[in-house]
Amino acid sequence: MKAWRWVLLIWVFGFAGSAGAHPLSPALLELREMDSDVVHVLWRTSKLRIPGSRLEPRLPASCEVDGLPERTEGAESLTTQFRARCSALVGETVGVDGLRGAKTDALVRVLFADGRKIQRVVRAGETHFAIPAQENPLDVVRSFGALGFEHILGGLDHLLFVFGLLLLVQGISALVKTVTAFTLGHSVTLSAAALGFVAYPTGPIEVAIALSVFLMAVELANVRPEQKGWIRRFPWRVAIAFGLLHGLGFAGALREAGLPENEIPKALFSFNVGIEVGQIAFVVAVLALRALWRKSGVSTAPWLEKLPVYAMGSLAAFWCFERIAAL
Repeated sequence: MKAWRWVLLIWVFGFAGSAGAHPLSPALLELREMDSDVVHVLWRTSKLRIPGSRLEPRLPASCEVDGLPERTEGAESLTTQFRARCSALVGETVGVDGLRGAKTDALVRVLFADGRKIQRVVRAGETHFAIPAQENPLDVVRSFGALGFEHILGGLDHLLFVFGLLLLVQGISALVKTVTAFTLGHSVTLSAAALGFVAYPTGPIEVAIALSVFLMAVELANVRPEQKGWIRRFPWRVAIAFGLLHGLGFAGALREAGLPENEIPKALFSFNVGIEVGQIAFVVAVLALRALWRKSGVSTAPWLEKLPVYAMGSLAAFWCFERIAAL
């Protein structure tokens, strides 16, 4: 019996009401000290947003805007730049308001004229912080690790694909091999894209990611041994191929905000580790739920067992049409 697949159905409809299949790209607030009291402010947000939400930068209380802001519009983001007069930065509070309603995070970067650099990721539970005189070496690790962890756990399309692998592959050894292949695939393209070695249009990649989830659902719906598809025949090869694709989707969370200068290896590694920890936590949770469900002896009617897979395919098809329309 595959009654534990109902876990998928509950999970899908519990999160399907969110704004998108994955978290929106984080905003960026950068304060660059030019001299003793002049600060150049850069504020960048994604063009995709939750209806009714509004993000606002929280500048230090000692700062006053000097002059008119300059606004530019990119393919995926809106950027505002202006000058401010700030009597002090150290000890002042900086951050971003409106993160909870916007369902996203923000990268806050403070660059001092003498070369010191402070960088934090703020989120709904911690929207601001007091600017320290020196950055703790572990701050970058914690911030980007948490960003990666939250990104994967909020990425419904990515997690649905992993869930599909759990449904498809039989045996712990084959499962470890397949999930590891998916991890290697998305780690390669995430790193390459974040470092600028790979350039790609975001729209078509998002369509392809949704299509990969749809193809996984189609394979799961086909249970006839004589019609075994290529995904079921070569699961780990398919996992690494689609992992390369999903890695480009993960990189979108970093591309707009940008990796910190002189801290790129540390930030990228931490972000990747955060993604892997989140993915492992998800896999362990699903396997634990499956074990508990089987132990409980609960069963469902045979005709209900495919409903979760149909829900997965329907949601993936919706994303395909939605993302094609957005192109």
